[in-house]
Amino acid sequence: MSGASPLTTATYAARIAFVVELAEHLHAYGTTAQRLEGAMISVTQRLGLECEPWINPTGMVLSFSDPMRPPGDSDTTRVIRMPPGDTDLYKLCETDRIAEQVMAGEMDLAEGYAALRALDARQPGRWGKALQVLAFAMVAMGLAGVWRLPWQDIATAGTIGLLIGALDLATRNGTRLKEAQEALAGMLAGVVAILVSAFVVPLNLNTVIIASLIVMLPGMALTNAINELTSQHLVSGTARFSGAITTVLKLTIGTIIALTLMQLLGVEPQVRALRPQAQWVEWAGLAIAAGAFAILFRAARRDVLLVMAAAASGFLISRWVGAALGPNIGLFVAALVTTAAGNGYARWVNRPGALIRVPGIIMLVPGSNSLRGLMNLVQQQDVAAGQEAVLIVMNIVLALIAGLLFGNVLVPARNKNL
Repeated sequence: MSGASPLTTATYAARIAFVVELAEHLHAYGTTAQRLEGAMISVTQRLGLECEPWINPTGMVLSFSDPMRPPGDSDTTRVIRMPPGDTDLYKLCETDRIAEQVMAGEMDLAEGYAALRALDARQPGRWGKALQVLAFAMVAMGLAGVWRLPWQDIATAGTIGLLIGALDLATRNGTRLKEAQEALAGMLAGVVAILVSAFVVPLNLNTVIIASLIVMLPGMALTNAINELTSQHLVSGTARFSGAITTVLKLTIGTIIALTLMQLLGVEPQVRALRPQAQWVEWAGLAIAAGAFAILFRAARRDVLLVMAAAASGFLISRWVGAALGPNIGLFVAALVTTAAGNGYARWVNRPGALIRVPGIIMLVPGSNSLRGLMNLVQQQDVAAGQEAVLIVMNIVLALIAGLLFGNVLVPARNKNL
């Protein structure tokens, strides 16, 4: 664009305003602490600023100074309170594109700032919201298909997923209901599954409940938390870990309330353990789940197939390598390949590696195992069952973190670190 001014000659206030706006957008779109801090340091250096960022899941502290002015003369600190970020691949890519154009001098700071603010005004319309709700059902049905559950289980999981998607839409902007969203979702899943199993057809009860709640499980948050801890971002990692555990607890509480309420009402679910589906159902379920994650992650149309391929590839690598060498090795290799592929894509195509990294890992994370373990612990009142589940979750997380770490060593992230 014409009239672009040199970055370092723009006013001090304008440079800070652009960096703060950029940081808020990256935080809002689910960027982890170490990647966000790396991006801030890289951008501020090119803007002729010194910045000391401090990031946590619910806010940021950004301290700026101008190295061309005497020490203490230009110190500015911004304290920003924000809700935990949510993955939005389209807006993340747009934010990255705007930052690249500003750094290249194709857009001045004022235009870049305005372009970032314009992203906030872009909200999904009626059809976009309907598609997001439908994606909840698609994920539930897809995962039930991957687990080769019977058709009635798949249909029940999809129905519950649709109801939970509607609940998510209804509570998204309501502070009072938002706090109890996970507990309400757990209650809804438990009540519907029990009623269907009691009066319609027997179900693999716990598995159907877990499949319907899979979107709300914080497996990715748990993995990111451990990743931040291993990167020495101790405060952010601890806060994110606590948030993930709290989410699992709220889902479990809601589910157990539903089970107890139905028991008090004399409704007895008919439970069975049956998985008779053919192999093709698993493949169809994988395709549906991958497409649903592309919708939930709000990928742009041009990136839908890429996101789907990344999600499916991570799962298949884990499955095939795990069958040959063991499940933990399969998870490690899948995480390593996904991370290296995401970093390579970011370096060679100059777009965010999250397009490959996030969907590639999402189907590997231990969310379902953590919920199943807590449900078994409460239902059976058996500490051994809970300990076994914790051990399984720990093994999954360790394998994923090892893959993430060595994937970054194998192919380093690009300078902006997204």
